[in-house]
Amino acid sequence: MVMAKEKETEKQTVVISGEEHNVADLSQDQVVLLNHVADLENKIRQIGFNLDQAQGGRNHFMSLLTASFEDKAEPVAEPVVAEETGG
Repeated sequence: MVMAKEKETEKQTVVISGEEHNVADLSQDQVVLLNHVADLENKIRQIGFNLDQAQGGRNHFMSLLTASFEDKAEPVAEPVVAEETGG
């Protein structure tokens, strides 16, 4: 089974600046840098996803806030107070 993993690693390639490279041929430093780039790409995607959610949430709460001012603009009827009669 270890050989299967080694064969998979040998077949893994990465394209950098338009040139395909075999991952097995990269130096340790290059692999570390490649891992940093891959991790940062994932973080960028996650940040974009979080930004979409945050903007959607902000828009929702802003619309609720805006609606709350529109509700106050409508005339409000005075509450009817029942008078107590003594007796």
